[in-house]
Amino acid sequence: MRVTTHSDYGLRVLIYVGLANGRMCKIQEIAESYDISRSHLTKVVWKLSEAGFLKTTKGRNGGMVLARAPEEINLGAVLRLMESRTSTVECFGPNNACKITSSCSARSIFREAQEAFFAVFDQYSLRELVARKSDLMRIFEMIE
Repeated sequence: MRVTTHSDYGLRVLIYVGLANGRMCKIQEIAESYDISRSHLTKVVWKLSEAGFLKTTKGRNGGMVLARAPEEINLGAVLRLMESRTSTVECFGPNNACKITSSCSARSIFREAQEAFFAVFDQYSLRELVARKSDLMRIFEMIE
């Protein structure tokens, strides 16, 4: 299974904000740090905020912080959220036009593979992604 850009960016946002020790982070700051699209990042942040992973504040002094401790942010839950509109194969999607879906044995194998993929991420939290804090902060030129 391939992780979408949306999921990749979601994890990157959580890593960056997780390193900030409660300091308000701005979308522009994160976009520049990763050299990625600000507009795409805005959608990602909105989704993470709606799901309760981020707490956002509007305004000039606004930004975002983690809504939970890093060890309480399960990576499997984040990926399920970010991948909710993505189908591993056509027969899992809303626009399934495959003629053999009702009799296809591959469907259950794909489902099992997808569940195994998420099960691996279920074993980890954001804490593991920010474990090398000093190295990551140096890369982002953050001050502890």
